[in-house]
Amino acid sequence: MFYKNMKLFFGEIFPIVKINDEEQLHIVKVLRMREGEEIFVTDGKGNLAKGNLVFEGKKVNINVTEIQEYFPNLTRQLHIAIAPTKNIDRIEFFVEKATEMGISEITILQTEKTERKNLNTDKLRKQAIAASKQSLRFFFPKINDVTKLSDFIKNINPESTFVAHCDSSFERISLNEIPELANPTFLIGPEGDFSEKEIKMLAEKGIKAVSLGSQRLRTETAGVFVAAWNYFKTF
Repeated sequence: MFYKNMKLFFGEIFPIVKINDEEQLHIVKVLRMREGEEIFVTDGKGNLAKGNLVFEGKKVNINVTEIQEYFPNLTRQLHIAIAPTKNIDRIEFFVEKATEMGISEITILQTEKTERKNLNTDKLRKQAIAASKQSLRFFFPKINDVTKLSDFIKNINPESTFVAHCDSSFERISLNEIPELANPTFLIGPEGDFSEKEIKMLAEKGIKAVSLGSQRLRTETAGVFVAAWNYFKTF
């Protein structure tokens, strides 16, 4: 029941299909949709409901005609752990574009050179939902809270984890040298890059360093670059 011009909204599928409260307001106040119009609702977990709008007072419901459970996830799983930029707009840009390209998980990293200490992760989650709907994704990415780099690497698999940094004094491989992996994780540093101490710590953990090319990329650009690489590898 998938088609590219579907009107997709966020809500619950089980035990009953329910449109999210903010989405209901958007349907009425912004889109000014009419009763009987066909819509689709996803829970961001791979489930999709099709039906027609029903207005009951101030509530917006859906008369369900079809439910498809666990719609196929079309992109390879990818987790990017990225340090927030000083300019919040740039990290928000990364979240939006990486979501559109199918990223499965994002962790906000706190590193030695991270300048931004506070971040509204709930806002990032809402942006990820909006980007998911725009790109017709039925699996929403998981957005984790700010995590210290030292804590993050305690629970990763070094065989499938890579760090992109700019320090050419350390050995780095190209993206083309990375083997086929089902669930890769990439670490992207802050403006000013990871510190030498952090790079050594990651190397001692067995995490391979990766070069993203001869030019120096901004933090958010590096994140989008890796997301695009993963998106391309899916097809």
